[in-house]
Amino acid sequence: MSPLYVIKIGSATLEHESVFGELAELVARGARVLVVAGGAAGIERHYRETGRRVPTLSLANGERVRHCPPEEVPHLVDAYEQVTLPLVTAGLEHHGLTSFVSVAGRSGLAGADTNRPVRALTPTGRTRVVRDHRVGVPNRVDTARITTLLEAFDVVCLSPPVADNAGGGMLNADADVLAAVLSNALGADHLRLVTGTRGLLRDADDPASTVHDLHPGEGDAFAHGRMRQKVRAAEMALDEGADVAVTGPHTMADPTAWSRFWRLPEPGDDLRLLTRAASIPSVSGDEHELAVYLRTWCHGRGIDAHIDGAGNLVAERGRGERALMLLGHMDTVPHHWPVHWQGEELSGRGTVDAKGSLACFLEVLASARVPEGTRLTVVGAVEEEISTSRGAFHVRDHQRADAVVIGEPSGSRTLTLGYFGLFKLGVTVTVPAGHSAGADALSAPDKLISTLSELREAVLAQAPDALSAIIDVGNSSGLASHSARGVLNFRVPPGADIETLLKTVVDHTPDGVDVQVLRSTPGRSGGRTSPPAKAFGRSFAHLGIRPRHVVKKGTSDMNTLATTWDGVPMVAFGPGDSSLDHTDTERIGADEYRRAREVLSLAVANWLGRAAEEER
Repeated sequence: MSPLYVIKIGSATLEHESVFGELAELVARGARVLVVAGGAAGIERHYRETGRRVPTLSLANGERVRHCPPEEVPHLVDAYEQVTLPLVTAGLEHHGLTSFVSVAGRSGLAGADTNRPVRALTPTGRTRVVRDHRVGVPNRVDTARITTLLEAFDVVCLSPPVADNAGGGMLNADADVLAAVLSNALGADHLRLVTGTRGLLRDADDPASTVHDLHPGEGDAFAHGRMRQKVRAAEMALDEGADVAVTGPHTMADPTAWSRFWRLPEPGDDLRLLTRAASIPSVSGDEHELAVYLRTWCHGRGIDAHIDGAGNLVAERGRGERALMLLGHMDTVPHHWPVHWQGEELSGRGTVDAKGSLACFLEVLASARVPEGTRLTVVGAVEEEISTSRGAFHVRDHQRADAVVIGEPSGSRTLTLGYFGLFKLGVTVTVPAGHSAGADALSAPDKLISTLSELREAVLAQAPDALSAIIDVGNSSGLASHSARGVLNFRVPPGADIETLLKTVVDHTPDGVDVQVLRSTPGRSGGRTSPPAKAFGRSFAHLGIRPRHVVKKGTSDMNTLATTWDGVPMVAFGPGDSSLDHTDTERIGADEYRRAREVLSLAVANWLGRAAEEER
C-alpha cells in the first residue's frame, strides 16, 4: 500500500498557494494524503465579517481559549465550511487534484467525548466552573471509511468540529490533536504539522533559531501559545511510529526549517544515525523522506550529497579516478512499527535489512581519509526490496566503480562473496469456456499446474542446484475463455547460464501457453582473492576475527550491477543477523553494529590505501 501522509495545515497557511503545489508533489510520488485543516484565521475572519464577537475564556494558567457553548458550534462549522474548506477545495482543484473535503463531525468520520467542565476566571479574578464548553479530544476514527476515501481521491481533507460520541451534535477539537489521532488510527507513515514559523524556535525573536531535533518532554521549553498543541500532537503521534515534524513557515519543503520529533534517545552518540534512520519509515516507494534526512546529515558534515534521478541518495568524498562504491538500500519491506531500544538492542523495521549497513557506510564515509587519486561513494538505493530494483539499475547505467561493497546483513564476522540469481516466470494458460464435467475437460488451473510442473523440471535439469517455488497463482473467467496464471520463481546459483535457461523455457512451453520472463538476473560470486575481499581479510586479521565466507541463496543489488559490470569485483557486508530479515522480530545489537563499523572502516582504508599506491 502506498505511504500515508497526514498533514495539518492552518488556515493562514492555506492562503499560501505553494503549499498546494507541495501536496501535488506528494500525490505525484504515489502517496496517499490526508489533510487536516486548522481554522483559527478562518474563524476570526468569519466572525469579523458576520459582526460576531469571538467568545473567550481566561484559564487559571494564564491561557486564553475560545469559548464554545452550544450556540457557537454552528458558527464554527460555518467558518470552516464557508471560509477555510473552500480554500482547500480551490487550491487542490488548481493543481488538478480530486478531493473529498468535509468537517469531520458533519461526515461522522471522527468523534470525541465531551471534556470535563473547565475552571475559568471571571473579570474580577474569581474562579468559576464552565459547564457548557462543547470541546472534546478526538478518540474515535472511522478508519474503514477514511481508507476507502483515500483510495478514491487524491487528497482527503477533514477539519474540526468532530462528532459528539454521545450523539449530542458536534464538539470543537484542536486540529493538531485531531491530526495526531488520525495519524495513529490510520498508521500513517509521516505526520507534518505546518506552521507559520521555522518550526520550534530557541529564541522566539530569532527566526533562524530552529530547534531541529526533539525527544518527548523537550518541546514544551520552546513552545508558546498555540505551538504547545503542536508539541502535544507531535508527541502523541510518536506512539505508533510515524515520522513527525513541525514545519514552516507555511511549507513542508525545507528540512532546515523543521523541528523533528524522535521517539526515543539513543544509548550513545555513535548510535544516533542508526536510530534515526530506522525511525523514518521507508517502505519501497516511500524512500524520499529518508533520502532527504540523510542528505541533510551529509551536508552537515561537509559531504557532497544529492538525490539522483531514481531517488537514490548519492554521497561522495574525493575526486580521484580510482573509485570504491558502498551500495546500500534505503527501502524496507512493509509494516513499520515504533523503534525502541531494549537494553543494547534496537528493534524496528529495517534495523537489519538494511539500514544498519547504510548507516555504517555513511559514518565510515564521514570519517575516512580519502587519499588523493581515489574516490569513496555511498549510495542509498531505492526499491531493492521489490522486483524493479530501480535504484540499482540507475546506478548500473549512470555510475562506475572499481570495486563495490553491497550493504546487506552478513554479520560483523562474515563476508558475503556472492548471491544466487533470480529467474522468475509469469505463466498464463487460457482454455475455451466449458463445463468442467464435460468429457475430456481440462480446466485452466489444471493446465497451469501441469505446465508449471513441466517447466520446473526442465529448468532444474539444467540448474540442479537451483531453488524453486510457485509464489503466486490466480484465475479469471470470461464468456469465451477461462485463464489461470502463476508465477514460478527460481533462485539460480552463480555459474548457471541464464541464456540456456531461457532457451529451455521456450522449448518446453506448450502450445497456447504464454510465458513472460519477469526477471532474469544471473548469480554472481567472487573469490577470496579479489581486491575488496582481501581488504576485508586484512581488516578481520587486524581485529583478530576468523571470518566466515558465504554465498547466499537470496539476491541483492550485486546481481543487478553484475548484469553489465562484468569486471568489477564485489562483496557484501553489513551488521545484523539476516535470519531476522522481513520478520516482526527484526533487531540489531549495539556491539554488533559497532564491530561491523570498525571492520568496514579498516577495510575501506585498506582498499583506498592500495588504490592510491597503484595510482602513484
